[in-house]
Amino acid sequence: MGDRRNKNSITPSVEGCPVVTTLDVIGGKWKGIILYHLIDGPKRFNEFRRLYPGITQFMLTLQLRELERDGIIHREVYKQVPPKVEYSLTEFGRTLESIILSMRNWGDTYKDRLHDIRVLSQQGEEV
Repeated sequence: MGDRRNKNSITPSVEGCPVVTTLDVIGGKWKGIILYHLIDGPKRFNEFRRLYPGITQFMLTLQLRELERDGIIHREVYKQVPPKVEYSLTEFGRTLESIILSMRNWGDTYKDRLHDIRVLSQQGEEV
């Protein structure tokens, strides 16, 4: 008999998985945060550094370059002294807005629950 698998079912193979495609673009510790802050409008490099002092200059540069490479953000260089560079979402990048805002909403809803679960887990209690 032929293969009767549901084409929408989750399979062990990640090849061609649309979730993998999405995570390739927004995955990592900082990309989602960068995108979240760009929803409100353009930001300069040092604005990101002030918002999240834990991110190194190297990592911020790397994440911004990857997002720019994927066409998610636009890097605008203003020819002035001192030089000014702003990052903004492209039209294509704006297609991720609902995903990022859904992630924010989920985090707002479940952050306390996750905290409690993690505390219990560290104490060796059953969750």
